[in-house]
Amino acid sequence: MSSDSSGQRELFTNHPIWEEDDVRNGVIATVVLPEGVEKPLDYLVPNELVVEVEPGRRVHVPLGKSNRPRLAYCVAVRHGEIPQHPLKSVVGVEDEKPLLSERMLELTAWMADRWMARRGDVLEAVLPAGVRLRRRVKRGPVLVVTGEQGNRRPTIHQKKVLDAAVQPTPMDVLLKETGVARSVVNRLLRTGMLAERGSIERGPETESIKHSFDSDELPVLSADQEKALQAILHPLQQGRHETIVLFGVTGSGKTEVYLQAVTETIARGQQAIVLVPEISLTPQTCDRFRARFGQVAVLHSHLTPAERHDHWREIAAGRVNVIVGARSAIFAPAPRLGLIVIDEEHENTFKQATSPRYHARDVAEWIAQKEGVPLVLGSATPSLETFARCLSGDWKMCRMPERVGGSELPAVVTVDLRDRKSRSKGAMSPRLAAGIQWALNSGGQVMLLLNRRGFATHLQCKSCGHAMHCQQCDLGLTLHQPGNRAICHGCGLVTGVPESCPACGVKDIVHRGTGTQRLEDQVRSQFRGIRVARMDTDTMRTRGSHEKTLTAFRKHEIDLLVGTQMIAKGLDFPNVMLVGVINADAALHLADFRASERTCQLVTQVAGRSGRGPRGGRVVVQTSTPEHPAMRSAAVHDYEAFVRSELPIRKALLYPPFGSVIRIVVRSAVDEAAADWARYLVERLSKSAQGNESIRILGPAPAPISRIRDRYRWHLQIHGPSSELLRDLVSRSMAGLKTPQEVVWVVDVDPVEML
Repeated sequence: MSSDSSGQRELFTNHPIWEEDDVRNGVIATVVLPEGVEKPLDYLVPNELVVEVEPGRRVHVPLGKSNRPRLAYCVAVRHGEIPQHPLKSVVGVEDEKPLLSERMLELTAWMADRWMARRGDVLEAVLPAGVRLRRRVKRGPVLVVTGEQGNRRPTIHQKKVLDAAVQPTPMDVLLKETGVARSVVNRLLRTGMLAERGSIERGPETESIKHSFDSDELPVLSADQEKALQAILHPLQQGRHETIVLFGVTGSGKTEVYLQAVTETIARGQQAIVLVPEISLTPQTCDRFRARFGQVAVLHSHLTPAERHDHWREIAAGRVNVIVGARSAIFAPAPRLGLIVIDEEHENTFKQATSPRYHARDVAEWIAQKEGVPLVLGSATPSLETFARCLSGDWKMCRMPERVGGSELPAVVTVDLRDRKSRSKGAMSPRLAAGIQWALNSGGQVMLLLNRRGFATHLQCKSCGHAMHCQQCDLGLTLHQPGNRAICHGCGLVTGVPESCPACGVKDIVHRGTGTQRLEDQVRSQFRGIRVARMDTDTMRTRGSHEKTLTAFRKHEIDLLVGTQMIAKGLDFPNVMLVGVINADAALHLADFRASERTCQLVTQVAGRSGRGPRGGRVVVQTSTPEHPAMRSAAVHDYEAFVRSELPIRKALLYPPFGSVIRIVVRSAVDEAAADWARYLVERLSKSAQGNESIRILGPAPAPISRIRDRYRWHLQIHGPSSELLRDLVSRSMAGLKTPQEVVWVVDVDPVEML
């Protein structure tokens, strides 16, 4: 029997003679469309395009009954048998050379699977828009002195230009060096004293300043710093991957360790990628890298598409050794990658909020493993996921428990707002007000953290208790001044404050709660004559506003800085003698399992801004729950104590890092439609998960913020021991599912936001 079946298989190993004429070999390209069709599609590559069509390039392919050409990414090319069913052919090639390497294509496939995203979305996220659109920085004219004499003697400004343009000089360089207006140059061109000699393509404006150090002048490291540096250099010099976590208190010198590790990387002829939470909020870190290495590619949101494209080309060509940027900088095409650093790795901003909802830390680990390079994660308050990886032995932790120079961590005073003696008419307790006065009298500076912007956090009728809510969102309106405007922080709706209550008609509307605007006014009123500034999204809207304010604070042109959480990140001001946390409970009781962790991280981080100078400092934390583990740990600068108290809770509930979570959010303009679809999804998931007791499905229920921009929101959560198990469950449950037109639903694997 087995002999017969074997013979049967051999008989049909080759195609029967009568089918030979139907068998054709050719080149087939697998493409992914940026939008629309989710699955990869196969197209025949015509002979004239065989050389040009290759993975990483974009091609034009016909789609649908109309065969309208669409731009698509070629992700694979194979030579082989053409299937019986007819294939459409590639009609053109968009790019001169591949935009993505094979390794980056492999990364996009992994990301699409890891975060259950469309591969087209991943490809678009990896490639900056400027690269996709082939935007280039404009070619500028090159100017040179002609020797012609004008009718009049050159003015002082004109002479500056003529002296600078003895050798051919690009227009933009000439204007920058001389400081003259463009009209001065234009006049010299009209008179013939200056002429164009071709043009030059401006290179990317990589941010650089003169080196402040050379290799012989590097700062001497402390014992902890040296130990951490050697932990990084060991795998770097061996050319292998290892993840090293620098767990160092604020002011322990983590940045200097990064800098010296990058110095060694460059000395080895390699490139380094350094990720920071947000460029505008970490200017000092960026400045230190520019000062140390000169030319640094700083990738940030204010770059034009053309500038991003030119940065991309310079990095890909290996002409820039240091790349500093936020989340998406991890995709920089460094051909000689030797080191990846993620500063403040605990920050939520490293998680993408829209599809593909990737986490830069996980992407960095994948790249570092594939490239065989060290990955360095630094924080004074590492995420619990990171801490658990270290405790398990997967990653190596280097503790840096002391500040550089031997300065002490500031004393922390906790003010219990439940105590009547601690209350005051304003937002500042008597203890905090006294601390502010002490710091100002000592010639120091003050930082006050309040993570609520606006003037008053809510508007309410004193007679009937009715609170003013946004018409489009399930959020209360926040009073902003000047202008007496009521603003929704969810959708941005702006309305005037009504004279009378919409519910009862009584003119008795009061402002309750304190935002950064009101706090600023209270500070100015209570401490007259001091220089006050405020940092929140209302005041930091223009380009360069963050840096301008922080520079003024560094120069002590500002005595007291009021701000939201943006003042808690990566700032080093030696003259800050007092930090005050107005309401440490602001995010502690949110419907999010990470609320305690984030609160402890925020209070610890902002407290670390104080006492970095020789005169030391103090911290005053105002809270209604001083007994909470997050508050107790922050008060004694013992983040590890919080970790020890929180990890058992996470383990019991199978929350990360001991399990995985997938959150599904359903949105619709009709509340019942969203609710019905959420229930249907739960039914399908429950049916597929039958028999697997390790999987828990919670919900459906209205999301904590149940309506945003007139879209009702329902959510459900799936908990399990691993991300792979949950992703498989969701994929099987949703196979072939057709979503109603009135409903939109999204899948977030390992979410960091639960609202």
